Amino acid sequence: MTPDLGPRADRPVAGRPDPAVADELGMTVYDVARDLRRDVEDVRLPLPVDGARDADASRSRLISQLDEHLLPRLRELSSPAIVVVAGSTGAGKSTLYNSLLGEEVSRAGVLRPTTREPVLAYNPLDREVVHEGPATEASRVVYHEAVPRGTALLDAPDLDSFLSENRTTAQQLLEAADLWLFVTTAARYGDALPWQALSRATERGASVAMVLNRVPAETLTTIRADLMLRLREHGMTDVPLFVVPDVGPHEGLLDAEVVRPVRRWLTLLAGPERSRAVIVRTLKGALDALPAWVTSLADAVDAQGEAARRIRHAVEKERPAAEKLARDGVAAGVVAGASVEARWRELSGTAKLDRVKVKNATVRSTKRAGRRREEALTGLRSDVEAAAIRTLTAAGARVEERLRAVLTAPGAPAGGLAVLPENAARTEAREKTVTASVAGWTAQAADVVTALDGAGERVTAAVKAFGQHGLGTLLLASAAGSDDAERLLVRVLGDTHREAVTALRDDLADRAAAVVGGELDAILTALDSPDLADDAASGLRVRLAELRRLT
Repeated sequence: MTPDLGPRADRPVAGRPDPAVADELGMTVYDVARDLRRDVEDVRLPLPVDGARDADASRSRLISQLDEHLLPRLRELSSPAIVVVAGSTGAGKSTLYNSLLGEEVSRAGVLRPTTREPVLAYNPLDREVVHEGPATEASRVVYHEAVPRGTALLDAPDLDSFLSENRTTAQQLLEAADLWLFVTTAARYGDALPWQALSRATERGASVAMVLNRVPAETLTTIRADLMLRLREHGMTDVPLFVVPDVGPHEGLLDAEVVRPVRRWLTLLAGPERSRAVIVRTLKGALDALPAWVTSLADAVDAQGEAARRIRHAVEKERPAAEKLARDGVAAGVVAGASVEARWRELSGTAKLDRVKVKNATVRSTKRAGRRREEALTGLRSDVEAAAIRTLTAAGARVEERLRAVLTAPGAPAGGLAVLPENAARTEAREKTVTASVAGWTAQAADVVTALDGAGERVTAAVKAFGQHGLGTLLLASAAGSDDAERLLVRVLGDTHREAVTALRDDLADRAAAVVGGELDAILTALDSPDLADDAASGLRVRLAELRRLT
């Protein structure tokens, strides 16, 4: 019979499970699986702690199982049971597939990979109950009378195909299947690939049968016994095993008698009720397997939170000493430095700042001379600002370097490297923060001078001699640690200015501590992610409790 290429049925409304699910498994199963899919999708494991990579891979497999099998199958329980014929390159699965149907529907031959396009065959009488899903979307769908009713035969690409897209498709189709018919050979049944695939099936609770192909008659008993032992060792004692004898080099289909046991077994699965039993058994197996997966994933999420707590503790432990060091540096009057001293010497020669006249403890000057001094002091203010920026920037960089050492040295908290900011970005952010902070500091000088202006004749005279902006510059320079500026202020103001200078210096110390705190907070902010919260795994734990009530 020539295969009938049938049209695909329209996909049912998403999110509306098959009514039969209520009878077979209970309506709540679909809701739990859907909610689990959402919560698993939301899981992120940002810290590279032990086990995170494996947990993330497990997360991806769990999503695939939910997307490719559980949710589609729960929506359409009445659709035929999908039996995927899978195996490694050269195992003869396409030949077996075609032999079961009695004609060449899926291309088989010596060129590899043989199976480039998956083929999914249904019985024509099942046309009305076939619904689109992952398997139909990935395959060429045919209708063939040799397929037992209530089942569908799927010939998948080689699991070890040298084409990556074939390998990916094969894995997706395995996830979509209700039953795996795994084909291997007498020469290759001991390879790692068959057992990796079978372990994957066991992990997800899939129903499995196995075909041992091309078995020489003289070694049949030995090989069959060895394979049965291996299946028992893997906890797969109930797996049906079919042995296909080696018929030597040949082309075309296998003799009907050779594949009769497999065909008889497929016939036993036929019919809506029996095939549904296979579907439900695999679904229940998959559901039974979910708690272990979800527990492992939830534990991995908790491990992320614990690692974040350790990192946070290590960072916070550095805060008191780092902030104190930054404050002490400013309080010690080391901000001004050589550049401010050089500028002062220059101004002493050009603007003659040190030669202002003071009579009866009050500075004497004309307004014109005061404007010249104020203009000359503009350069000094720029130098004070630049010195303050260098000091605060250095304090921040020093803390960043310290934190990098704390989080990367032997014995450091796991995952710390992942939350360290990128150097260039952190440097740029620090420069912006420091520049804005110092600008805010210098801007306060005007308010300080205004507050002093009502303190008496000496302050009024000083404003006249240096200008309001110039007198503010002298206060800033003194607060930054310039002894020259401080001596001049004592000459023209006595002790009137000391409280103002102390306030400016304390403010700069606070700003230095804030810059240092910003370095610490840059890491702590990265740890504030919901993925690292103490209750990040709570959604998974809720789903886990629901699954355990179901299974």
